[in-house]
Amino acid sequence: MRCLFILLLATPLLAQSPPDPDEAAYPAIERFIEVLEQVRERHIDVDKLGYDRLVNHALEGMLASLDPHSSFIHPEMAAMMKANPELDPAVPSLGMVLGWRDDGPYLAQVLPGSAASAASLLPGSALLEIDGHGTVGRPLDEILGSLQKAAGETAKLKLKSPAEPKPIEIELTHHAVPTRAVTDFHLIDETGTGYLRLAEFTAAAPREIEAALDEMEDTGMQRLILDLRGNPGGSLSATVKILGLFLPPETEVVTTRGREGVIDTFTTPERQRRQRGYPMAVLIDRGSASASELTSGALQDLDRAEIVGEVSYGKGSVQNIIPMGGGTALRLTIATYHTPSGRTPHGVGITPDVPVETDDAAREKIGLSFRRGSLTPQELSRLDGWTDPVVQAALKTLPH
Repeated sequence: MRCLFILLLATPLLAQSPPDPDEAAYPAIERFIEVLEQVRERHIDVDKLGYDRLVNHALEGMLASLDPHSSFIHPEMAAMMKANPELDPAVPSLGMVLGWRDDGPYLAQVLPGSAASAASLLPGSALLEIDGHGTVGRPLDEILGSLQKAAGETAKLKLKSPAEPKPIEIELTHHAVPTRAVTDFHLIDETGTGYLRLAEFTAAAPREIEAALDEMEDTGMQRLILDLRGNPGGSLSATVKILGLFLPPETEVVTTRGREGVIDTFTTPERQRRQRGYPMAVLIDRGSASASELTSGALQDLDRAEIVGEVSYGKGSVQNIIPMGGGTALRLTIATYHTPSGRTPHGVGITPDVPVETDDAAREKIGLSFRRGSLTPQELSRLDGWTDPVVQAALKTLPH
């Protein structure tokens, strides 16, 4: 799963009381029970009125109302995860994570910068059909298999969104899923400007970046453009190690804060093999999330790099998986990440030092340029004579 989170012990965070007094709980619970019983007594679909089903769906709605990253894990999904710990419900090429409840599969999460996000699909949407085939009665691994396609192929989905009265049909194009974290690096001009694109913060990303930097430095690199556009995040450990390539050892770069205050502090490694003090620009866009925001935010706070592009996605929270009764679980936001100045990208994103407006046409060509090596001749022709406006803006900010 491409979201950035760490698993913490399910310790209550009770430094601040909820806004309501304790006495408010009783009338609220009574109101819930009253509605529950009215539904059971009067609704026409009797087969949908079991207590477990109604309560679990109510809990799903409660968790979804808190933030986009908290969710209720239905017993059906929890049982599948327990029976098959290796089961990965993510579909990276479409940018979605599936969940399972009593009425079948649904979108548990929509990842930033993805085909699903661009189509404005909403978490909680029931997945009814894939390429004209219904999902009812099919096992999750079979459904996931039918969603695994090569880049450029399409998937026709029928979904029932919680925000729409009728199901919708939509066609999504699968995006390439990089097999390496560093998808491109090279010197882009004779003045020694290096370009490096990081697609994801994987465990191997620090080693890949360091090897790429070594190679470019050995061939005369004097300044660096680090491209984090469309990067949805990944490992916090990798984030801290990558920041350690550009910042002094034992520099505080990330803190997590919950209701009790600071939970943890993360600093760059105590040793640094090479000093890399050259000028830097970091590129971000509205698909840069999580670890991308912590990296760009830390480098911005510490005056280590100019940030160029669009305001980022705004994912800066920590989720905890909490087992619950009845075979269910919660994925609950319990803290936020903070950059060295104390700010969090959660809900607001990172604002670039040099904003660059990007229209849909430019955004499409930027996406094509990221997978230049796998483009058809027709797609390549669309990039003839085109220059990346965000890279050009970054070049202007770097001293020569």
